[in-house]
Amino acid sequence: MLTDIAANWTMWASMGLVIVAIWLYMSERVAMELTSLGIIAALLLLFALPGAIGSDGTQISSDRILAGFGNSALITIMALLVVGQGLFQTGALDDPSRALISSYDKRPIATLLIAFFAVFVTSAFINNTPVVVMFLPIMTAIAARMKVSSSKLMQPLSFVSIFAGMTTLIGTSTNLLAAESYTRIMGQYERDALWFEAAPDRFFEIGFFELTPVGLILAAVGAVYLLLFSRWLLPSREGLEADLVAGSGKQFIAQIEITPEHPLVGAVPVAGMFSELPNMTVRMIQRGEHAELPPFDETPLAAGDIIIVAATRKTLTETLSAQPELLRQMWQSGQEAPDIPEEGRPQLVLSEAVVAPGSRMIGRAIEAIGFRRVTRTLVLGVQRRSRMIRSRIGEIRLEAGDTLLLCGTPGAYRSLRANRDLLLLEWSQIELPAREKSRTALLVALGVVITAATGLLPILHASVLGAFSMVAGGCLNVRQASRSLDLRIFLLIAGAIAMGTALEQTGAASYLATLVVGIAMPFGPLAVLSVMFLLVAIITNVLSNSATAVIFTPIAIAAAEQVGVDPLPFILAVIYAANCCFATPIAYQTNLLVMGPGHYKFMDYVKFGGPLVLIIWATFTLVATWRFDLTVS
Repeated sequence: MLTDIAANWTMWASMGLVIVAIWLYMSERVAMELTSLGIIAALLLLFALPGAIGSDGTQISSDRILAGFGNSALITIMALLVVGQGLFQTGALDDPSRALISSYDKRPIATLLIAFFAVFVTSAFINNTPVVVMFLPIMTAIAARMKVSSSKLMQPLSFVSIFAGMTTLIGTSTNLLAAESYTRIMGQYERDALWFEAAPDRFFEIGFFELTPVGLILAAVGAVYLLLFSRWLLPSREGLEADLVAGSGKQFIAQIEITPEHPLVGAVPVAGMFSELPNMTVRMIQRGEHAELPPFDETPLAAGDIIIVAATRKTLTETLSAQPELLRQMWQSGQEAPDIPEEGRPQLVLSEAVVAPGSRMIGRAIEAIGFRRVTRTLVLGVQRRSRMIRSRIGEIRLEAGDTLLLCGTPGAYRSLRANRDLLLLEWSQIELPAREKSRTALLVALGVVITAATGLLPILHASVLGAFSMVAGGCLNVRQASRSLDLRIFLLIAGAIAMGTALEQTGAASYLATLVVGIAMPFGPLAVLSVMFLLVAIITNVLSNSATAVIFTPIAIAAAEQVGVDPLPFILAVIYAANCCFATPIAYQTNLLVMGPGHYKFMDYVKFGGPLVLIIWATFTLVATWRFDLTVS
């Protein structure tokens, strides 16, 4: 049989294409999207050649190679990305994030450990993917408070959820698939097999906590690795927006007008600072004709006061996001009539613009220009390097080089692109969360998690329904939802599934497994078990972990039969190894989910996850010597 499989040239060609694709992914000489498309095109061409057949002697259809584009895992990931975007767009998790950040300020290490422990415990009993989606913004907030790149926490978030999947039977679907295959295959064996003679009344079924003892040990070792080496092996990388916008420390002069029902009415300064305006410096309080400069007395703020503050763009954005009423008041203030409906507000975007040299606005006050009428945007702040400004926003006379922080609709910014008086910095545009829809977004996300966790709906159905509900409920518009669908991830998954199908259908995976087991057989049961674990752990990072488990379960049982030992340790080895999907982003759904927020490249997974696979393999080999009875019958 081995000779027949090896004679199949299609198998060797498929293996060669997979090796080339992995090399291209790792070298990053070609864009990941182009590599994915290229491998799909190459496999389609290969199986269209005369004589290109699978291991069963039939031709592999193009439908199988292209099945990745309609794969349920791919659709699930895309739908969950939309759900996650809905949470982000509405700021639904801002309050829990702030609570966690507040706790981090008092107990930083304990808070971080508690967050990861919550991920671990939850992922042990429900699908990992929605858990990671829920914790993505929380971990991003913690990273910001730690003043480190989010890339330091994103891979650990994914890996901790994978560790948890090794501890219970329902930790991942991979465990269930392997357990079902084990029970089914063993039921088909003749009763005269060696293990039946030793235990004639045994029912071959994996218990709910059968994986727990070894799984907890592997998870503990993995957690120590994350704790010790994430600082050095993970990149410190932020996206362009984070580098140019969030990281900017320049101060803008902004204005807050205190209306009769404003939340700042009655606020009293303490040591000249207002606790209601964190990270903002109050430069002046205009009260009627009188301008009060710091240090301020303990007189409370009253309706009609105008506060001139200096703050970074990040602080202004966070304050406006957390206090939608403050944004409404600023949007409605000014000499022009407000264009915001009473029942809500349009999607607002913050952006920066520079007053161009030779601009007609130079030397004129913002109010005198009729800035809002002309540009359809609101000036939230002005930044000038030359000197300190203590004037009201409308009274500031613009100079060449002034940077304006603007708030407006996407349509207004499209009109400003052709404006010669202002240089619009389009890279700086970010959308303000629509907080009025935060409760809806949170309910939708919780609905996805609960229905998937309880089995009321499959994760595919729950995630697609959740994505639809986000758009239909107004948490996202169609443009925002489509923007969350990362083309790179879409093509990467489709290409990975195509490669997995080729390896499986041509018999390449079975050939490699049988070959390795044959080599290790003379060295005893432990050697066979260890080598099989390593082979499965490597292949699971190329194939899907579910496909790997299904392929190797019968091979593991056959190997146990040849060695003459109980097959259970071999099945458990397949399950643990199939969950060692750390070395590539295509190995598991959660790796792909954190790829964008962590700004990772393919090699980042190889550098950090590759050693982890080897450490888990070595740990399992040591644990197997006392955990399993591998005495030859």
